[in-house]
Amino acid sequence: MTLALADFQPAPQVIRPQTTVTGPAMPFIDAHNHLGPFGGSWSEKEPAAFFDHLSGTGCVHYVDLDGGWGEDVLDDRLRRFKAYDPDRYRVFGGVDWALWPEEGSAFPEKAAARLEAQATRGAEGLKIWKPFGLTVTDDQGQRVGVDDPRLAPIWETAGRLGLPVLVHVADPVAFFDPVTPQNERWEELSNHPEWSFPLPDYPPFETIIAGFANLVSRHPNTTFIGAHVACYAENLAWVSALIDACPNLYIDFSARVAELGRVPRAARALFLRHADRILFGIDSGPDKATYAIYARFLETADEYFSYSADPVPGQGRWMIYGLNLPTDVQRRIYHDNAAQLFGLKTAAHQSGPSSHKAAKTERVL
Repeated sequence: MTLALADFQPAPQVIRPQTTVTGPAMPFIDAHNHLGPFGGSWSEKEPAAFFDHLSGTGCVHYVDLDGGWGEDVLDDRLRRFKAYDPDRYRVFGGVDWALWPEEGSAFPEKAAARLEAQATRGAEGLKIWKPFGLTVTDDQGQRVGVDDPRLAPIWETAGRLGLPVLVHVADPVAFFDPVTPQNERWEELSNHPEWSFPLPDYPPFETIIAGFANLVSRHPNTTFIGAHVACYAENLAWVSALIDACPNLYIDFSARVAELGRVPRAARALFLRHADRILFGIDSGPDKATYAIYARFLETADEYFSYSADPVPGQGRWMIYGLNLPTDVQRRIYHDNAAQLFGLKTAAHQSGPSSHKAAKTERVL
């Protein structure tokens, strides 16, 4: 008897306490998200509809990283969404790496000048996307390292302007391994072969992540946000050590509860030790179901539950465990850290619209 992996959906028989969570227990700031296309079609809707939906989730401020897709996208978001509700929305700018070949050695200074122009128009941060370190090349056609010293003008300009730099480099470690039956992301990579970055076509994961650490440490006057648990959710000891070494580093855990939730003791220790340096964000649009899963992960002691609303979780065939964080730590992660970083004044200590939870013991099928 054979069974296709895609059809294998085992129902857990273990009896364990289960908490029904409809959303975060308090108002929160989503510090890593999008309006589209990763955020669905929200960018195509009227701002009023977006902000009405946001109110129903408990999100009091939304950080849209999509301005890095181009000046036209940035200007559209500033004109429509930022102008509509500036107290609840901000958008980050970006670097157009495709200009390096034509601008030659002048590119870093010109990119820094463009960042300053973006900030003048209203951009409130800089998003660096994962092609940086993977496929970005200079005017000689050479791959550019994450810690390339020629790019210092960009990072120093961001620091001078007080713009946080949110960096996504590399990807899950398994994306850099051969796609064999031993790869824990085999199913995901089989569905998305373009997410595979094997040698020798791409640099080793270790080279990229070391470059990120060098980048943050070399520019102490610039605030960096290491996206997706500093891009190394598989090694929390490394992440914790980098946070200790670099006072200018924050991290978010968007799109990584699958990784964190399978090592709950190590993850809880990280969140407690660095409670003032972690930002909340989900990286999948203002999705109520995803907000609820993240809240369950942070707030409850539930065991062995899915990190996804889909029947087959997309990132790997495992379940996760809740961290049961203290309320004061939740408040810092949900709201206060981002509010301080972005200079926001929002109602963090009110009861959010999705704050109710109900505990029950059942066998969840």
